[in-house]
Amino acid sequence: MKIKGRAYKFGDDINTDDIIAAKYLVTTDEQELGKHCLENIAPEFAKKVKPGDIIIAGKNFGCGSSREHAPLAIKGCGVAAVVARSFAGIFFRNAINIGLPFLELSKRDESKINDGDLLEIDLVNGIIKNRSQNNQEYKTQAFPEFLQKIIQQGGLMKYVKKGLSRNA
Repeated sequence: MKIKGRAYKFGDDINTDDIIAAKYLVTTDEQELGKHCLENIAPEFAKKVKPGDIIIAGKNFGCGSSREHAPLAIKGCGVAAVVARSFAGIFFRNAINIGLPFLELSKRDESKINDGDLLEIDLVNGIIKNRSQNNQEYKTQAFPEFLQKIIQQGGLMKYVKKGLSRNA
């Protein structure tokens, strides 16, 4: 499973209010939430991002409240994966639930990626290639097979429903 897209770089402690402002929590429609993704800290982000693009961030990405709206907004604007030095636990769980891939990368490697770099992520082998920097490779954890299946199905509930329908 591979993801290719442009990097959009953010810093440390990007919280769920930064990802999607509370005033938009009246919907769970990911396309609608995606229109407002990160608008408080990067007003043009949702207009510039293309399907398949990748968020690169520092430590503690997705900290703050436990709302599932944050990863929904990210997915809804077309972002295919989030790569950060670390994630808040609740964001980690919510990303799995909605089928948004996330990977941890060391500070040393994260700092080498520039905003706008073209990246290719190999989830199966845990390798990120920076096509803008002579295919420089960064090693991360391989995405476990069961998480790959959840991502391919579009989230945990769709994965479970498909499994139940096969067993019926």
